[in-house]
Amino acid sequence: MKHRPMIVSYILLIWFAISFITNLIGPLMPIAIQDFKLSLTMAGFMPFSFFLAYGLISIPGGILIEVRGTRLTLFTAFALNFIGALAIAVMPGYVSVVAGLFVIGLGMALLQVVINPLMRTAAGEEHFAFFSVMAQLVFGLASFLSPLAFRLYMQRPGIEGQPLAWLTFYWFFSAAFVLLALLNYKLPLPKVELKDDERTGSRDAYRSLLRRVDVRLYFLGIVAYVGTEQSLANWMSQFLHSYHGMSATEQGAIAVSRFWGLMSLGCLAGLGLLKLLDSKQVLAIFSTLAIVCLGLALFGTAEISLLAFPAAGFFLSVMFSVIFSLGLNSVSQHHGAFSGILCSGILGGAVVPLLIGLIADHWGLRVGLSLVFIPLLYILSVSAWARPLVRNQTLYSGKNTPASP
Repeated sequence: MKHRPMIVSYILLIWFAISFITNLIGPLMPIAIQDFKLSLTMAGFMPFSFFLAYGLISIPGGILIEVRGTRLTLFTAFALNFIGALAIAVMPGYVSVVAGLFVIGLGMALLQVVINPLMRTAAGEEHFAFFSVMAQLVFGLASFLSPLAFRLYMQRPGIEGQPLAWLTFYWFFSAAFVLLALLNYKLPLPKVELKDDERTGSRDAYRSLLRRVDVRLYFLGIVAYVGTEQSLANWMSQFLHSYHGMSATEQGAIAVSRFWGLMSLGCLAGLGLLKLLDSKQVLAIFSTLAIVCLGLALFGTAEISLLAFPAAGFFLSVMFSVIFSLGLNSVSQHHGAFSGILCSGILGGAVVPLLIGLIADHWGLRVGLSLVFIPLLYILSVSAWARPLVRNQTLYSGKNTPASP
């Protein structure tokens, strides 16, 4: 393909934007609580609105690609992202932030649905695995840099302590989405032919799958994983501030950055371990160690908590791919429809952080975050009852979290 390097670079740029913007929510939470004088329940509606959109749009997004094509789907996503970011920047207020994050979430979900098949087509089947890993690394780099950029900006002279100074980010995001939309209009994007496992499937296929107990259990596995990931990413900074007196724009932002950075390293380490051990064993080991890290983070000293929260990210890293692959391995047909069902489980990132905020308002954030033990124990149980992967089967790599490719 003549324009392959340009198109692949464009797709990687989109992955960077998705990760950078999504992972700003975590370090932003304590600042928004302070600026808007929010209860923890009200703050929980910020990630709730964003990830609710993810859960709602996954299946309709696949239908839009099939009916209207790649370019229009990308343009629709960028338009939604632009509207959401501009609403936050122009109308600073709690309601506009929640509404704006919901609209941005719709756009981000559409982007994640469309750019995997676009990458496969642009890069070619023979290079797809390589560029999927590259996208994973770009996503991880952006998730690591996002909290650090937030920290650097919020500590600039004249900015530190200034209410709503973080709104500047959403002006930049609005401009970035305009630029991406213009590139979408100008670039010679290839026509995408969806494979059978990328198609949304018929209504009968969804009915057939949802009747199966194992399908519902794997769906809950994705809910549990994303709920855990987003709860830790969004609440750790506030926890460190509330219980250990750490600055949200200093140690809190660094902890969130390390969480995402170690998650990327964990993905690479997990890939190596999966060559040596069965995927169920890797899932059991990593989920057990994630539970240990969570316990140390919640009940350890300030120094231990500051290390244990990011370390949990390392052990969460392989869970999405392993659970997704175990799920797809459990059915012999309708893989596209099943993928849509599993991707809808991203709404766990909406529900669990909100429940934590609700509990925290009554009994404290330590009790609220203790709720995360439940989804982690559920993931550990998946490693016990799931059917092993077919030997040499490739793990699903369509996402690295909202997070990931």
